[in-house]
Amino acid sequence: HVQLVESGGGSVQAGGSLRLSCAASGYSYATMAWFREVPGKEREGVAAIDDDGTTQYAESVKGRFTISQDNAKNTVYLQMNSLKPEDTGMYYCAYGRGVRWDDPSGFSYWGQGTQVTVS
Repeated sequence: HVQLVESGGGSVQAGGSLRLSCAASGYSYATMAWFREVPGKEREGVAAIDDDGTTQYAESVKGRFTISQDNAKNTVYLQMNSLKPEDTGMYYCAYGRGVRWDDPSGFSYWGQGTQVTVS
């Protein structure tokens, strides 16, 4: 059974930075992704990383966000720089195998979410 625990959210001013962490256990590594959700909108894929290190990003975050992994710690990170108010949302870590990286319906396990607020 895969368990994902996110941390690192918070409130920052526009232009600031945050780093989200997702500690994973009980899995065989495949694709790990970050999604964000705001009320009234569909859950949106932000970034993903495969077990071979291949990364994917939403156009809106390219050049500002970086997804990385520490295999020794079974942890995936999302470094978010130059944050904008439109980055505000609940950020979820997700685990999947053989999935399209930005399609939430393909991911089997989800963390509890961590709130990011940019003002």
